[in-house]
Amino acid sequence: MINTMAQQARERLDAHVREIIEWHFNPTTGCDFWLDFASKLGWDPRKEIRQFADLRKFPRFEDDWLRGGPVRRWAPRGLAGKPMFVFETGGTTGVPKSRLAMEDFRIDYEMFSETLPDKYFPRGANWLMLGPSGPRRLRLAVEHLCQHRGGVCFCVDLDPRWVIKLIRQGRMDHLEMYKAHVIEQAITLLNAGHDIRCMFTTPKLLESLAEELENRGTSIKASGITGIFAGGTEFTPQYTRFAMEELLGDGVYMTPTYGNTLMGLACSRPVTPEDGYKIAYYAPQPRAVIEVVAFDDYDRVVNYGETGRVRLTTLTKETFVPGFLERDEGEREPPCAQYPWDGVSGVRPSRQLAATTTVGVY
Repeated sequence: MINTMAQQARERLDAHVREIIEWHFNPTTGCDFWLDFASKLGWDPRKEIRQFADLRKFPRFEDDWLRGGPVRRWAPRGLAGKPMFVFETGGTTGVPKSRLAMEDFRIDYEMFSETLPDKYFPRGANWLMLGPSGPRRLRLAVEHLCQHRGGVCFCVDLDPRWVIKLIRQGRMDHLEMYKAHVIEQAITLLNAGHDIRCMFTTPKLLESLAEELENRGTSIKASGITGIFAGGTEFTPQYTRFAMEELLGDGVYMTPTYGNTLMGLACSRPVTPEDGYKIAYYAPQPRAVIEVVAFDDYDRVVNYGETGRVRLTTLTKETFVPGFLERDEGEREPPCAQYPWDGVSGVRPSRQLAATTTVGVY
């Protein structure tokens, strides 16, 4: 059954690839960056890219192509006149990477909304956004998720670039003060009578919030939270078990996710004690595809269960990014009934970058 579903998913993906290639490399609808890029290739993507595997014909997507301007070179002509957002990622040192967006962040989170159980994420409930703010997609995306489900979203201020600077300078006392400031904002909102039932946060902030609430003689459950949508590379089976058993307890549901500005949101299959609290993420195909590739050959997908670098392809009318190497590594996971395509588990900072990159700051 799963094999049949996986084959159908591959066919849908190949058809989607043809549609997206036609869009981005058609002079009427494409953006300046890809149209200029195609003029130097010596071959026509609209003729030669017929399936997902053909995307290997493109040169490797360079990280620096997303840094600096003019940012409008990424705006598809077919979407001219639509209001545009610019979302940033990175930028701790130097120029951040940017992504233009119109509706993708809304579409991604409306799709994610359908995976949330209404029992724990009630329709109409108010939300708390306890995560990075500023020029990041996450704040607006979580706010839209809340609004899409009929609620009002309350947000805190959190600047992860400032956190990274404090870590790199070894100013841990200042870091603790800043973390306490962020948690204080969250608790003030939870105690303000807004009937907040749902929350986005990250593993480190979830733990800090739970500890501070305990210090005050209360808990996350007692504060009224029933559903937590969480994201970050700190999720491990050990942490997930600790969070579910010690931080949350019965009656509070947590769903781990893996996402970023380019991919959108990869959902996890249900996390259960029977599976050792293993977390496996699946990208929102066909809009984005995750592959786990060999460290010594980025075009070779590793076998199921083997470790490799996470390779992302984004396929929407707003953004086409083929074969982007993420900062993360993990193990390749087989398709499942809920997500009949490859996934990734054990997501963590890549061993190739861990020594030079400050990650997991919030």
